[in-house]
Amino acid sequence: MIDACYWHTPNGHKITMFLEEAGLDSKIVPVDISAGDQFKPEFLAFSPNNRMPVIIDHDPSDGGEPVPGFESGAILLYFAEKVGRFLPSDLRGRKTVHEWLFRQVGGLGPMTGQNQHFSLYAPENLPYAISRYVSETNRLYGVLNCHLPGRCFVGGEEYTIVDMACYPWTVPWQRQQENLHDLSDLYRWFDAVRARPATIRAYAAGEALSSRPAVTEEGKKTLLGQTAARTGK
Repeated sequence: MIDACYWHTPNGHKITMFLEEAGLDSKIVPVDISAGDQFKPEFLAFSPNNRMPVIIDHDPSDGGEPVPGFESGAILLYFAEKVGRFLPSDLRGRKTVHEWLFRQVGGLGPMTGQNQHFSLYAPENLPYAISRYVSETNRLYGVLNCHLPGRCFVGGEEYTIVDMACYPWTVPWQRQQENLHDLSDLYRWFDAVRARPATIRAYAAGEALSSRPAVTEEGKKTLLGQTAARTGK
């Protein structure tokens, strides 16, 4: 059994997508980030960066004590190694997946996140910041679009963890002020991942939570007002 400490955000969806693809026995543990659940001591014990997702693997491959994990990219790698799937076994294939996975966690996620922050959540309109991050999102989408011709998926012919990592951050492309229809290979890939039964099940798993907003007005103060002094408070 794997406990998946989850909220319906792109990083949360990465984990449920893998769990559904692999058919792992799992249980969703809601972490309402707008209500501040991520600051509870029992959560911080496993996620020192007070971010979800977090997983607890009660049946690790070494047969030992339960294994906790935080950071979505690291969790995907842990899962892939656990089940021996969704990560190429050959040197070059693994290298490619690692490259694009690190690009997602270091680029696509943070930049599209800033895009949505300044466009949707910032307390004041800052045209320069909005333009900066919308343009960078467009550039990152363009890089991925140029990479995909001749490839079924980001890593090559096989569906891997890098597809699970990138897809949730492209789902809100309209809110990011982008148009995937202008990027034919990116849209082809997006449509293929969207149609996967496991993707459909993963997003359905969060439907019970989706009626509750990922970020409320009061929750913005919790999410956006953190400092070193306030972390974990």
